[in-house]
Amino acid sequence: MSKIAAIVGRFLIALIFVISGASKLMDVASTETLIVSSGLPGGLAIPVGLFELIAGLCLAAGFMVRLVSALLILFVAATILFFHNKFTDPAQQIAALKNLAMIGGLCLAFAHSQMWSHYYAITRERRGELEARNADERIRDAELRAARAEARADAIAENQTAPTYVETRPRAVVTDYNHDGVPDVRSRHRRWFDW
Repeated sequence: MSKIAAIVGRFLIALIFVISGASKLMDVASTETLIVSSGLPGGLAIPVGLFELIAGLCLAAGFMVRLVSALLILFVAATILFFHNKFTDPAQQIAALKNLAMIGGLCLAFAHSQMWSHYYAITRERRGELEARNADERIRDAELRAARAEARADAIAENQTAPTYVETRPRAVVTDYNHDGVPDVRSRHRRWFDW
């Protein structure tokens, strides 16, 4: 369930960058004016739009999530520094806080992708340990079966087979209890009324 939530969250964060990059590429002139007005050099509208679009698509697709997340964290921090640095203006303050929230989401995407790759490594290692243990158990069982077969073969070779007859009822004792000349058959265990 946590993996599904991470994929949905990553997709929603990526959506911001895809839409922003596409809008910058559709209106290059106003994007260029905004960039130059903040004191940055001209000609950055198309590269910035392409970066946002491609990075957003990579993030949504789960391709190189750690690298893309790190680059987008730097990009969003730069937008706070260059475009939303007037913290006395309430609109700029809200935009800066939204960008900080996006940095938090990107940090989670960065960490979660690392966690899952670490989880998969642990799972592979654990699977290898279980397979080795199962192989050892199979070897031990085979050795036990071989030892039992060898013991049976030795017993047969020495004519020391175990008896196959098992007594299921107690032995009877034949005695003439009443001294009439006819033997009486009774169980060897005394009952309370034999006393």
